[in-house]
Amino acid sequence: MRRALKAFRIALEAFYRFLSDDGWAIASHIALSALMALFPFLIVITALAGVFGSRHLADQAAELLLETWPSQVADPLAGEIHNVLTQPHGGVLTLGAVLALYFASNGIESLRVGLNRAYGVVEQRSWYLLRLESIGYTMVAAVTALAMAFLIVLGPLLIATARRYVPLLVASNEELLTFLRYGVTVAALTVALVILHKWLPAGTRRLRDIWPGIAVTMLGSLASGAVFGKYLERFASNYVTTYAGLASAMIALVFLYFIAAIFVYGGEINAAILRARHQQPDAAAASPASPQAAPPPAHAG
Repeated sequence: MRRALKAFRIALEAFYRFLSDDGWAIASHIALSALMALFPFLIVITALAGVFGSRHLADQAAELLLETWPSQVADPLAGEIHNVLTQPHGGVLTLGAVLALYFASNGIESLRVGLNRAYGVVEQRSWYLLRLESIGYTMVAAVTALAMAFLIVLGPLLIATARRYVPLLVASNEELLTFLRYGVTVAALTVALVILHKWLPAGTRRLRDIWPGIAVTMLGSLASGAVFGKYLERFASNYVTTYAGLASAMIALVFLYFIAAIFVYGGEINAAILRARHQQPDAAAASPASPQAAPPPAHAG
């Protein structure tokens, strides 16, 4: 009961800090930056896939990116994403690729702003170093997405080989592939959150300092996706009525807005826990010493 009350107080303090740190405005900035960075990021993936000799990998990577999104959000975007991935991008590895990479890194920069605000830290590094770091993270994310897509492409072959030797222990290809796709995506998101919380904002943090916020972000995002999907099943027509041809983009933006708010709140949770840990020794030092803790009386020499 005591721990539950303490957890509730920390969660409540994190929410108040989220409000005072302009969490909703930061989440709006992250959501818009992420949506604007999505297609440049896919262009970068397409360019890299072309270098590796298989543009089909880019399509697989895009599917993995949308794997945990509600179908009502992912499906309208899937057609536009497919158009981007299948169109030839002549000279994409020259100036166009550089610009796409720069715009794609804006999404990383927005995450840095949110985490710096949540952890209450101020950047001391030069802006160009931060931008180069964001570009590096973008490239790592693109290569990782292609690597995971490659594993998914190899999945049917690996499963067929396994079924040949242990047919009773391997489920049907479709069910196992669905489980693997979802599992790989969740694992990749978890690793990405660890990297973002640990190294993206200013300062350094240990893994024990960041895992509560990561857990809150993962669970909250999955729950938000399920709830938002149910909501769209009944009220998706409202967006069409209000935004007409922009309905698909607005649905994606609203979904990203909630996910971004949960992400920033996860950072606030970690910061609240760190503050609570730092206050404990001070409270212990301020409390009156117990008889057992009192120093022994001095003896006359």
